[in-house]
Amino acid sequence: MIKVEWLYWLIGLIFVVMAVQMAADRTNPKRWTSAAFWGLLGLTFPYGTGVVNAELNATAPGSASWTLPAEPLGVAVLALIVLAGFNFIGKGVPVTTTDEQRQASAARLGSKLFIPALTIPLVAIVCASFLDESGLFETGKATLIGLGLGCIVALAVGMFVTGEKRISVPIHSGRSMLEAMGSALLLPQLLAVLGSIFAVAGVGTQVGTVVDGVLPGNSKYLAVIAYCVGMFLFTVIMGNAFAAFPVMTAAIGWPVLIQQMHGNEAAVLAIGMLAGFSGTLCTPMAANFNIVPASLLELKDQYGPIKAQLPTGLALLVCNIVIMALFAF
Repeated sequence: MIKVEWLYWLIGLIFVVMAVQMAADRTNPKRWTSAAFWGLLGLTFPYGTGVVNAELNATAPGSASWTLPAEPLGVAVLALIVLAGFNFIGKGVPVTTTDEQRQASAARLGSKLFIPALTIPLVAIVCASFLDESGLFETGKATLIGLGLGCIVALAVGMFVTGEKRISVPIHSGRSMLEAMGSALLLPQLLAVLGSIFAVAGVGTQVGTVVDGVLPGNSKYLAVIAYCVGMFLFTVIMGNAFAAFPVMTAAIGWPVLIQQMHGNEAAVLAIGMLAGFSGTLCTPMAANFNIVPASLLELKDQYGPIKAQLPTGLALLVCNIVIMALFAF
């Protein structure tokens, strides 16, 4: 059986290999701290398996093969925060081809460049649709494992299409992209975890209490506006609609719109998520959508994508409010 944790170990190994490359790159003025950040992050992946095993062993003694204490993992997370927060992560001069060489390669390959990118979703769909019940993959993880396998297959396909025979080339290119993105690469995961923490802490319940005291009773339209605008604003603050969803759904979506006003569950929750996605277009906290692309494209204005998307985001918010009010009840 292929386990999803093997995919995590591979990701961790890639981070460690790139960290070694960074440490040897003298063009990076912060090479040692950069290597420490990504190397430490890479080591947390296999170490995390031992922590999870310890938790499983605590509930079912003898079920886990090897266990590790959680405290060092927490220290590693704090170290990553210090390295990123105090701007100890830098980037070197990428070893790459010239503009003329890239243009010639693009002209030679043409639309074949899309083949590796299309390979990833194709493999993921095949694994999720046809191999989920085969026993080959860990139960319930076929889609995630398929995504990882798709990336591996796409790497091989990309090297075949371009005629590249050295594995060091994509690793160096990946490191350059990793350095360009920096610690913003981790922001979506951290914000998603923050949403779970808020939900467990009861933030949604407290928000619901405040909203319940402000909204007039049985005002469907005002409740819809409050839910959609709340999803929009919390997404802007937290940078991730998945982080905002449990908070606003616990506050308004489920108790007010569904239980009290008998809204259609699928419609209310799906449209509420879309209202959150509208906020994703309007916030720098959604770094993977708005800040990282600006860095990779070397735009002069790093907030350029947000400025261009802001009118669309606001228009989509209004559309979601109208659609929910008219069709979700």
